[in-house]
Amino acid sequence: MPSEAARQIVAGAYDTHVHVAPDVMKRLVDDVTLARRCAETGLAGFVLKSHYVPTAERAEVVRGTVPGVDVLGAITLNASVGGLNPVAVEIAGRQGARVVWLPTVDCRNQRESRARAPEGAVPPMWAQLQDDLAEQGIMAPAIDVVDESGRVVPALRQVLTLIAKHDMVLATGHLSGAEIKATVEAAAEAGVRRIVVTHPEFTSQRVPVDAQRELAEHGALMERCFTTPHSGKISWEEWYAHIRAVGPEHSVLSSDLGQPFNPPVEDGLALLADRLLANGFTEDEVHTMSVVNSRRLAVVGE
Repeated sequence: MPSEAARQIVAGAYDTHVHVAPDVMKRLVDDVTLARRCAETGLAGFVLKSHYVPTAERAEVVRGTVPGVDVLGAITLNASVGGLNPVAVEIAGRQGARVVWLPTVDCRNQRESRARAPEGAVPPMWAQLQDDLAEQGIMAPAIDVVDESGRVVPALRQVLTLIAKHDMVLATGHLSGAEIKATVEAAAEAGVRRIVVTHPEFTSQRVPVDAQRELAEHGALMERCFTTPHSGKISWEEWYAHIRAVGPEHSVLSSDLGQPFNPPVEDGLALLADRLLANGFTEDEVHTMSVVNSRRLAVVGE
């Protein structure tokens, strides 16, 4: 359980990356219950992440059911929504979706990654579903975000233009370091105001610190997820070192929780706060990463 002091530091934060029910795989908690728990623990809201379906409609229903908790929708541009599909992004924007994740399970980098997770690391839950699709012969082709010369493809440029138009948040999904660099540069050119580099320490990404610093110079926030070190994909010590090297002001904390075998979703940010405080980070730094920067992403006008 997190400390009460940690809960106070993260009060008013948004958890911008959660995986909760209903979903195509088992989850620890449903979205309405999580909203009620956020109200009890002082969190302002959360972003509903699904690898497979848009969530803006769900988010609107939850907001109506649990007033005072700002539950936000999103879309992830995997094969189930047509990949880099500008129509899907436009509809999501009109429905009020807050975050657009670029491909995760279906991007070429994730499909072709040969990176080995450290011994004992917990595999992601979506891996089994992807295997099931492959066994049925219905696995869609990998999604390319750059061409052979490393330039972003026209469909991605369309998507970035729509993200800017609706003032949504761009999250880089499971792209490689080189793809992230090209995408962030193109997003800045397209006028995208809020950019998140999705868990740069994840096994298939492992974005070097120097590259993280360069991305931060373009205004991108590095997402520091609880589950990445908790599941053994990186050591906690290296995770702390990355935050220090890039700067807390360029990091945003999220949980990436919701898996049945992990801690409660509503505890994720406070658990991170306790760990960070115990490892030399100040209350102001933790507040910036958890509250200030998450609200910069989630709240229009902040």
